[in-house]
Amino acid sequence: MVMQTGQPIFISLETERLILRRLNDSDLMTFLAYLNDPLVARYQTWESYTEQQAMEVIAQQKNLAPGQPGKWFTFAVALKEKQALIGHIALSVKESDEQQAEVGFTFAREYQGQGLAREAAVCVLDYSFNILKLHRVIALTDVENQRSVGLLNRLGMRREGHFIKNIWFKGKWGSEYLYAILAEEWIAKRAI
Repeated sequence: MVMQTGQPIFISLETERLILRRLNDSDLMTFLAYLNDPLVARYQTWESYTEQQAMEVIAQQKNLAPGQPGKWFTFAVALKEKQALIGHIALSVKESDEQQAEVGFTFAREYQGQGLAREAAVCVLDYSFNILKLHRVIALTDVENQRSVGLLNRLGMRREGHFIKNIWFKGKWGSEYLYAILAEEWIAKRAI
C-alpha cells in the first residue's frame, strides 16, 4: 500500500497463502467460470453472468478505491503459489454512514472448505478496521447457506438478526441472517 496525499492507495494485501489484489483483465475467464457455477451462485443474487457483464465488473474495479462510500470494492483473491484467481471478497462502505460497511465473499467451488475464504476475510477485516478505520462491518447470508454461516461464526461475527422471508430470491421468499462485528471486538480478538 502506498500513501498519496494522505490517502492510502490500494495495491495488494498478503496472507500466508494468498494475495488480495485488484481484478484484472487476465482474470476474466476464471472469474466468469466461478460466477456461472450453479453451486457457487446458489446463494448469490445472480443466476449467471455473461462475458460482457464480467468484463464490465473488472473494468469498473480498475479505478475504484476500497472504502469509497456507496461502492462495492472487489478484492480478487489469488493463491500465492500459482497467482491464480480463486475467488473474491467484496466490501461496501455505506453511503449514508462512512464508518460502517458490508462484506461478502464468493469462492470457486474447488477452493471451498480449505480455510482460504476465512484467511482472505480476516485480511479484509484487518484492512477495514486498521486502515479504513471503520467502526462496524456487517454480513448478510441466506439461512440455508451453512458454509457462509460457519465462516461468519469462525470469524467471530455476532448474529444480530434473523429476517424471516424478507427477500424475494430466485422465485421464492428467502430468509437471511445478519452478522456484525465492531472494530473494538475485532481488534480484541486479533490481539489474543
